[in-house]
Amino acid sequence: MPTLPWVTPNPVGPDTTHAFVMASRFEVRSLKDVPRFFRKSLSAWGQVRKAPGALGASLEARPFGRVFYTLSAWESRDALYAYARTEPHKSVMTGVRETMRDSTFTFWEVPVDGLPIDWNDAKRRLEAQAQAGAPDGHGAPR
Repeated sequence: MPTLPWVTPNPVGPDTTHAFVMASRFEVRSLKDVPRFFRKSLSAWGQVRKAPGALGASLEARPFGRVFYTLSAWESRDALYAYARTEPHKSVMTGVRETMRDSTFTFWEVPVDGLPIDWNDAKRRLEAQAQAGAPDGHGAPR
């Protein structure tokens, strides 16, 4: 599947100078888990497109590789965490845990004029996070 292009759910506010960025990589255990994960990820994708504080998002699915990537920018860390705790995202993440082989998350800030985020940069950061094995690199936002 091709990458879903960067969407901008909300305009950048006049007082917002930086965006809080999150990139994630999810790998499911087997090919039979791909359709379920993909369906659930689309409901979360629909949610992010309406989420307060979402400044941009993109999604890349590699179904035959069993890998899914997300990339999003938020007006604040709190806006991202509020999204993560809200339905349907909350249920999606708990509902797919048993199908997961691995997940990696990384976070950083960029000036808002640096949006949209480059996928190559995001994947480089995810790889560095996975190699570092840092405790903050694994697990969903709280």
